[in-house]
Amino acid sequence: MTDKSLKAMQQEVDRYISQFKEGYFQPLSMLARMSEEVGELAREVNHHFGEKPKKPGEADNSIEMELGDILFITICFANSLGIDLTAAHDQVMHKFQTRDANRWTKVHTEPE
Repeated sequence: MTDKSLKAMQQEVDRYISQFKEGYFQPLSMLARMSEEVGELAREVNHHFGEKPKKPGEADNSIEMELGDILFITICFANSLGIDLTAAHDQVMHKFQTRDANRWTKVHTEPE
């Protein structure tokens, strides 16, 4: 497994999508696909951690693959709208580090 930047992932997905005439889906279709993938993740989490076991013979999906599907569609969505996910991530982290700086109980470590 290699470490990839968000920029590299966005470029990789763009190269993949660009080989097809259809290109990226429209924003509403992307949102529908994202909602579908989140539902599939919810189903897997419920099977692994919830009260709903899989039916006999039901396909064995994984939480990891469902998260990968969500990452792929998120990158597609961002690319289709010209959004730099690294910049978006930096903005969100700044928001959490300022707005929510004292919202949660921090883990304190003893000085060495």
